Amino acid sequence: MKEDVLYHFSLSTSTHDFPAMFGDVKFVCVGGSPSRMKAFATYVAQELGLEEPGVEPVNICAGTDRYAMYKVGPVLSVSHGMGIPSIAIMLHELIKLLYHARCSNITIIRIGTSGGIGLEPGSVVISQQAVDACFKPEFEQIILGKRVVRSTHLNNQLVQELLLCSTELDEFPVVVGNTMCTLDFYEGQGRLDGALCSYTEKDKQQYLKAAYAVGIRNIEMESSVFAAMCASSNLRAAVVCVTLLNRLDGDQITSSHDVLTEYQQRPQRLVGYFIKKCLKKA
Repeated sequence: MKEDVLYHFSLSTSTHDFPAMFGDVKFVCVGGSPSRMKAFATYVAQELGLEEPGVEPVNICAGTDRYAMYKVGPVLSVSHGMGIPSIAIMLHELIKLLYHARCSNITIIRIGTSGGIGLEPGSVVISQQAVDACFKPEFEQIILGKRVVRSTHLNNQLVQELLLCSTELDEFPVVVGNTMCTLDFYEGQGRLDGALCSYTEKDKQQYLKAAYAVGIRNIEMESSVFAAMCASSNLRAAVVCVTLLNRLDGDQITSSHDVLTEYQQRPQRLVGYFIKKCLKKA
């Protein structure tokens, strides 16, 4: 193509100089909420000593309301919305952006929230692999009417590096476990409080306990396609999510706003520490 339009980023190779804008990027952090990724960019700027007093991070994708993107030195912070379709669209354009910018040796990490299984709220899970709702480590997609299955294994070395950082940081509980990725927040995750429900509390408990037995420690809605697309693109990737509740104890998030805000900062602090440590070694 003479021109590649990254429509949902409001960027184009004919109107933007990708190597000049993004060529020095080494770390990409993605998360669902635009405001959370702006907050992460602000936090990273402080941690890396790149903060300019009174200057807020600039949204590179201000020409669209689909996603938000902020750059702080070698760190790119991008929102991906909620669910597999939303993050998949974002990843297609993000991977092309990194290609056009001629970036190399990229580490990409999803930081987010999740429901825990058998963990205290506020625990952070570093995903060993993403699994589907049938506990299989794969992402299934229908392409041209055919079933295509991709592996959802994540980079084990990166998992261990992040785990070591959590030990050094020693601020909150961190575990390594499998992460279940579902297509829905309610029935897809066995909740009893949705508009529709065709199962019982006993059914739910049986399902969640079976998930725990195979190493699943949290549930969210993006990790499978994230792992699959990053692996297919040879990107070193990890998923770091905080748990907002223990699903064995209930379905609704009842913690106060202040508590939830602090929980949501935990993956940011761990990943920020990891980035800072990596840059010190460089």
